[in-house]
Amino acid sequence: MQGADDQPRRCRELHGSKHERLQESHGDEVLKAEASAKVHKFTEWALKCIGLHARVRESRGKGNHGTIIEVQLQLSAFKTFLDIADNDLTGKDFTEAFDAACFPLTLFSSTFDQGWAAGISAAAIQGLLDLLVEGGADNVNQCFLEAARYGSTELVRILLQIAQRNSLDIDVDLALGFAAHYGKLETMGCLVEEGNTVAFLGPLMRAAERGCFQVVEWFVNRGCRDMELCLALTAATSSSQVEVAAYLLPLVPQLVLAPLSIEIVKAAGERSTGSLLGVDFLLRSDFLNDPAATYAVADSIARCADEAVDAKLRLFMLEQWSEEAFNKGFASSQEHFVNITRIMQRGESPVVLRQLPLQLVIAMAYLPLYRECVGSGGRLLPQRLRGQLVEAAGRLEGRQVDRGTQQSELLAILEHHLPRFLVQT
Repeated sequence: MQGADDQPRRCRELHGSKHERLQESHGDEVLKAEASAKVHKFTEWALKCIGLHARVRESRGKGNHGTIIEVQLQLSAFKTFLDIADNDLTGKDFTEAFDAACFPLTLFSSTFDQGWAAGISAAAIQGLLDLLVEGGADNVNQCFLEAARYGSTELVRILLQIAQRNSLDIDVDLALGFAAHYGKLETMGCLVEEGNTVAFLGPLMRAAERGCFQVVEWFVNRGCRDMELCLALTAATSSSQVEVAAYLLPLVPQLVLAPLSIEIVKAAGERSTGSLLGVDFLLRSDFLNDPAATYAVADSIARCADEAVDAKLRLFMLEQWSEEAFNKGFASSQEHFVNITRIMQRGESPVVLRQLPLQLVIAMAYLPLYRECVGSGGRLLPQRLRGQLVEAAGRLEGRQVDRGTQQSELLAILEHHLPRFLVQT
């Protein structure tokens, strides 16, 4: 923690914003001055309570009886002050004071020792805030949400306790959303364990959509329902957050994925922001663990006449992943063979291809296809590329190759006919 003198100075500088709010009003200058003085007075009390923390640290091992008495005296004096000024203070005054007390803690509590909320300085803060709530402060929830957003875990813990003691409504679910959005994992743990929130779905989906891997992993480790994981996978896919999607995919049971497979891909395509890399990842990963079923999903979307299906998604499926794409790939490979044959027979190049070793000719014809397939990644190839591979394998083997042949077997056929030194590189 910084020095006791430096901490209040930084707090006062930041509290300039509260006085700026007052400057914006158009009321009587005297009233504005009085209001400003009240805010300043309450701020001073908050800073004194926070400053106790530094003295507690200095007195470790020396006993803290004097500090406890000081806390009690300060709170007693403040209570007396409130009683005397009762008729001159409004609910707005107490609300401003509550804001003034929470403001420095929200921004600076991370510089305090971990667990300070269980110490004497926290007792002073809790006592102060309790008095302000009793006086009519109505912004506990606002300060609570701000503390969650900035990751002020100890203040979140204090405000949870105050809300419970005073039967106040605070939005713990929304606070979890703020903490998750800004990656405040410790604060998230406090909200779940002490605030008893279980509203994981919204924050989980937003984290997946933004690619916040640590936050997604935190929710998963805390325990998510299967449907929550499925929706998070859809969110990650729609935003092309491949790392998060790759993490979530094995966690979603096939019993959930299979019935919703078409809708998942459609939703991911509709919500995409311009890139279909996430959808492409799902298909290449064989997300249904069944090549025929995964290809069937893609073909179904490609042939779907429903105008609600995103046009870009349908075109992508049609050109790369549909049965039609396979047939076009197969036909293009046939045309490629015809072109190679014509070059060998009629080419006027000084290098006569038909005089080269057969393996070199095969390499010239099919090495680019082989490398494209190997470099494609994933468990499945797009149908267009797969069509080319099936035709090439059948051509080299001199027989018809079943189109359902596994990708590894097809590549093994090409490897067998290509020069070994080219395959190894």
